[in-house]
Amino acid sequence: MNSHSRQTSGAAPVLSGQCERYWETVIHTMMDGLMVVDLSGTIVAVNPAMERLTGYRREELLGQSCTILNCDRCRGMKPQDANRQCSLFRNGGVHQIRCSLTRKNGTHLPFLKNAAILKDDEGRVIGAVETLTDLSEVSARDRVICRLRQELHRDDSFHGLLGRSPAMLQLYQLLTSAAASEAPVVLYGESGTGKELAATALHNLSSRSKGPFIKVNSAALNESLLESELFGHIKGAFTGADRTRVGRFEAAHTGSIFLDEIGDLPQATQAKLLRVLQEKIIEKVGDHRPIPVDVRIISATNQDLTLLMEQGRFREDLFFRINVIPIVLPPLRERREDIPLLVEHFLKRNAAKTQKPITGMSREAMEIFYRYEWPGNVRELINVIDYAFVLCNEGVIGPDHLPSQLTGKRLTPARPRPQVTPGPQRISREELLNALQAAHGKKTKAAEMLGVSRVTLWKWLKEHNVQVEAVVRE
Repeated sequence: MNSHSRQTSGAAPVLSGQCERYWETVIHTMMDGLMVVDLSGTIVAVNPAMERLTGYRREELLGQSCTILNCDRCRGMKPQDANRQCSLFRNGGVHQIRCSLTRKNGTHLPFLKNAAILKDDEGRVIGAVETLTDLSEVSARDRVICRLRQELHRDDSFHGLLGRSPAMLQLYQLLTSAAASEAPVVLYGESGTGKELAATALHNLSSRSKGPFIKVNSAALNESLLESELFGHIKGAFTGADRTRVGRFEAAHTGSIFLDEIGDLPQATQAKLLRVLQEKIIEKVGDHRPIPVDVRIISATNQDLTLLMEQGRFREDLFFRINVIPIVLPPLRERREDIPLLVEHFLKRNAAKTQKPITGMSREAMEIFYRYEWPGNVRELINVIDYAFVLCNEGVIGPDHLPSQLTGKRLTPARPRPQVTPGPQRISREELLNALQAAHGKKTKAAEMLGVSRVTLWKWLKEHNVQVEAVVRE
């Protein structure tokens, strides 16, 4: 035996003896709760983690029956009975069992139990030792996953569109049927009705779902930038074009392209788009080489394209090319039976996001929702709930938590939406501040929530001497 082996052999008994002395330290520093009971189920020892998990002090547990913890897997079991009904003594132990006990404060603690019987030197059972692993975070994650699964499998949703009214069910059927075709689609609907969600559903339900889905907001770019965005450009095509760029049509090859607000396309761009539809080729800005593209076009607009044609603002030949399958998304005022469903959905979403204990909406507030015209449709409803969550801290949302466009002059019986809906002419400083806070300082969103234009919002900011930056910092 070499010197190393002799050294190791001699160290083993020493280390073993030290371990025996350190067991108490190990037990007191472990994160799992530990409890020792005798044959009658009386608690004779606990570690600090057990005190932390149960809320009981050591003095309150020692000498008490283990039934003080009200474990859901042990109810009705009596360790001291001759029949040994408790599975711990009947089976010689338990392994990886999920249980729940009641803490001192009355709340429930989910935990994982492991237990084994203790025997004396003669092999007689004298008690048992149990360890408890806290499963609070695991159970919380399980609840979140379960809720998300429920949301994903809700029968009242269709690819993100919410509603079970006859108008929405008809829309779902139209989208499903149109997805099976390769023909161009135009989605008509007011702002906030979900045209982008409908376009996404068309793509995902189609045979092109594995290809790219490219979105373009026609109203957000000027004419020169729009052409470059759609068709791309080569290096040096114009000032600032320091590299060749792939356009949206080329990027959407084998997939779908969504042209939002197509009614705002400039005339020159309309002519080039018509050529893409007819010849299925594009040309980059600054280049004349044709590039073949295989793209399905899905368009959307909140305007009347027929009226735009009469005014000479939209090409008639382009209209008949893109308007093969027209689909109209219903405004919220025409499907009021979906309002409770939408309110419930967005209340839950906001409650999860803000962690506020808001449980619902009062009957009076819901009646206001029913009577309101919702010119901004579902998007406006979302904004109103966001606003209400700023004012309401707990309980139910009431009329006092709603913005003035719902509770003021605009609260009228249902009627067809006018072409121009005037906003309120006066607003309190408090209402203005609440709207800015709910919109996180974004003026456009605050104006939408208040039902007014940005110009009117600027006037109110000036009138009340409100600095948006100061509101956001608060």
